[in-house]
This record gives sequence, C-alpha cells and structure tokens, in this order.
Amino acid sequence: MNVTILGAGAWGAALGKLLCEGGHAVTLWDIDESTLNELRTGRSERYLPGVALPRDWRVETDLDRALAGRECLVLAVPSRVFREVAGRLPPSPATLVSVTKGIEYDTGLTMCRILRQCHPDAEIAALSGPTFALEVARGIPTAIVCASEQESVSRRVQALFHRPTFRVYRSTDPLGVELGGALKNVVAIGAGVCDGLGYGDNSKAALVTRAIAEIRRFGTACGAQPDTFAGLSGLGDLTVTCFSRLSRNRALGERLGRGESMAAILASAPKLAEGYPTARSALRLARQLGVSTPIMDEVHAMLYEDKNVQQAVQDLLSRGLKAED
Repeated sequence: MNVTILGAGAWGAALGKLLCEGGHAVTLWDIDESTLNELRTGRSERYLPGVALPRDWRVETDLDRALAGRECLVLAVPSRVFREVAGRLPPSPATLVSVTKGIEYDTGLTMCRILRQCHPDAEIAALSGPTFALEVARGIPTAIVCASEQESVSRRVQALFHRPTFRVYRSTDPLGVELGGALKNVVAIGAGVCDGLGYGDNSKAALVTRAIAEIRRFGTACGAQPDTFAGLSGLGDLTVTCFSRLSRNRALGERLGRGESMAAILASAPKLAEGYPTARSALRLARQLGVSTPIMDEVHAMLYEDKNVQQAVQDLLSRGLKAED
C-alpha cells in the first residue's frame, strides 16, 4: 500500500519504519527540512537514537507531492496543529489514520472527530495504545489498538500495521480509544509529581487505579464505551505513561514535584508534553459535562494556577470519604 505519514517526529518515523518492514511504500512529510535531511541518511539521532532507519522511503516538505497517489494518510502531527493540517488535505479516497493524542480546547473534539468534521465522507481510524516510539523502532514487542466506527476500516488498518513484534487489536469505539490516549497524559503528569516528591509505589498505584475510574467516568459522559478504558488505550497506556522513564509527561510532573516552576520548565523544554495542553482542554470539557475529575483538576491547578504540589496532594487526600467506583 502507498502510505504517507504527516509528521516525521519520533512516532511518525517509528511507524514509517514499521510500514517499510511490512513491504509498504512510505512517504514522510514534515515542514522541518533538517529533520528530513537526517532521515535521508537512514538515521534520526534527535528522535530515535541508535536506530537504523530505512533509506528507501521518500521524504517531502511539499504537501501536494507527499499526498499524490496515497491510499492511506497517517496523521502524526502535534494536536495543536492537527486541525490546520487536516484542513489542508484534499478530498480523496485515502483512509485517514490519526495517531495523535489530544483534545481540541475550543471544541472539545478528539482528533478523529476533527477529521470527521473536515472530511465527512472519509474512512477514519485511530491508532493508540502503550507505545513509546523508541521501543517500537527497536522492535521491542508492543501491542496497540486500531479503532473505527466501521469495522471494515479497522480490519484494514489492523492488517496494514500488524507486524511480528507489533500486535494490533481492533475496536469499534474510536472515541473511547482516543480519550484514553489523551487523558492518560494528564494523569502521568500527576504520577511524575509523585516521583518528584519521593513517594513510593503505593502512592502511584493508588493514583493509577483512581485515575482509570476518573477517565472512565469522563469518557462515558462523552459517549464512549466503558469497557474501552480497561483495554490497551485505557489502562495499558495509562500504566506505561505513568511508570516509564521514557514518558515526557511523567518527566514534566517530576520536575514540578522537585520544585521547579512551570515557567522554568516551559522555557527549557524543547518539545511540549501533550498532557500540558490536554489538561486545559479536559478541565473545560469536564465542566461542560458536569463530571467530577479531582485528579485532573489538581494537575490543571499545578500547571496553570501555580498551585503548590504538596497542597495539591493534601487536597486530594482530604476529600470526603466515599465508596469505590
């Protein structure tokens, strides 16, 4: 299949490598010429250090050339520019696959719903799960889920990406899959705060367990299926992002927990962790839905209101007693 990946960062390049290994013709598009020049050499030390990459893929800065004759378009651009890029895509028979995790602030829409708004007649799928790009590029065994409202589309995308070390499951709940992938980034910031404060495994296990209940409550209020959040894009993605040293969201929270200010973190971060804008979007949408999200509320307060991290933890622990849900 002829596939174009829009966004040649770590995740886009890792998926491109995977597709090339599956025998597909891959084009990588990006606006950053220096990133593409490095990819032409079969390396990406900035994003995938130590990994040998294909040399037979095409790389393009010209969007029209990148899109010509494509049967599948994979959108791997940051959530903040997702709508802009989606809006530049012409009507075509290509299947559109989002691998971006986030929630648009103004609309509360996930990435697939933005695609649906921009391209109402397109075949659309989400691909999400506990998948750090570096591990995928190294061929470390990984599982992920492909979701589309049309099972024929999810089956086709499942077959496209499936490899011996990259097991793809399918789902008919793209909304739940996308919300699980987006909201776990917010919680992972809180998990990093636990690390920065020197808390132990008990604390993080409690956070993850209560967070999955919070994410499920949020997701079902949006119309997602509750069982989705017990799967790869829910519990699976939440677990790996909260515990892994590769997680940029967890690392952001760890710096907060150690006493750094958000202003200092933002000034020094070369790439913004997705949980930062998602925390703002999630809070707004939760208020609109009338959903209780105490963990995400406290993360938002630490990120945007300069709330003391110790006070945020204390406020969570001192909430009224309740039954487990």
